[in-house]
Amino acid sequence: MSDAVPGRSAGQALGPLGLSEPDGQVYAALVASPQSTAEELAESCGLTLQQSVRALDRLAQQGMATRAPVDRQRYLPVAPDVAIGTLIGHRESELRRARAEMHRLMDAFREASRYTDPAHSVEVLTGGEAIAQRLEHITETSQYQVRGFDRPPYIQDPVAPLTLQRRRLKEGLRFRTVYDREAVAWPGRLERNILVGVADGEEARVRPTLPMKMIISDDRMAIIPISVGDSVLDAAYVIHPSALLQALDTLFEAEWERAVQLQAAIGTAEASLEPEADHRKLLGLLAAGLTDESIARSLGWSARTTQRRLQSLMRSLGATTRFQAGMAARERGWL
Repeated sequence: MSDAVPGRSAGQALGPLGLSEPDGQVYAALVASPQSTAEELAESCGLTLQQSVRALDRLAQQGMATRAPVDRQRYLPVAPDVAIGTLIGHRESELRRARAEMHRLMDAFREASRYTDPAHSVEVLTGGEAIAQRLEHITETSQYQVRGFDRPPYIQDPVAPLTLQRRRLKEGLRFRTVYDREAVAWPGRLERNILVGVADGEEARVRPTLPMKMIISDDRMAIIPISVGDSVLDAAYVIHPSALLQALDTLFEAEWERAVQLQAAIGTAEASLEPEADHRKLLGLLAAGLTDESIARSLGWSARTTQRRLQSLMRSLGATTRFQAGMAARERGWL
């Protein structure tokens, strides 16, 4: 059954985007009948001429309608995916700011409450979406550094572009990440994600294994998963200032000191075709404890190519074992 007044349902539906009902009605009518005048739109929407004119003025100001190029008394609608999409984008931006302010106020609330109520030192997040939102909040609001242990499983695509991280790096935020060898060996991760972050200024190191996934924002918050192993990541602890947060801080720094510097081992993309650069890549990944299969996956090599380059590296170092190769490389300053 159609509306008694054309466009009324559209006017009501667009209300949550900040558009008044008359504006929504006029826009919907204009979409259905381009090149309409204010008088024609007023008649079709059941509005007064003054209401129609004001609605068209507001729609024009918001980039949702324009005057026709020849007859300036007539109007054209801007395509709905552009006009309404812009309104949705603005509202989503407002909601993100509101969510960030909520988290900021909760941080202040917990800081004020932690001495009188220790329960506020630990928070539980459930669901991948809630965890992803808090991780985004950490990246957005950290003041001087973000530290993390990176290992599977993941709640988001681990090869997705690092848009927010890249912006925060440009703003001067420091990122230090220790990658588990499984994270480095994840198909496409090294070239399309990790090395991109390193090129932007992220400090990256690698360990054969890590005790957990973790991210720490400054000295005020950490997130660790509740599940362990290869379980689906659907719940996490948020640790606020406490002795536990201090322990996690100490754990990160200890693993960081023991980890291999990925940036020095792999070098730049421009040098990746040089034999010496290939040797550096191999040494870095070998020192990080990756298996031949993991090295092949992370560098995009075949198993045969990996074995051939390993043997070439051993010969150039005069080594017969991986341990000897590591010692010889360290003596030469390759690590």
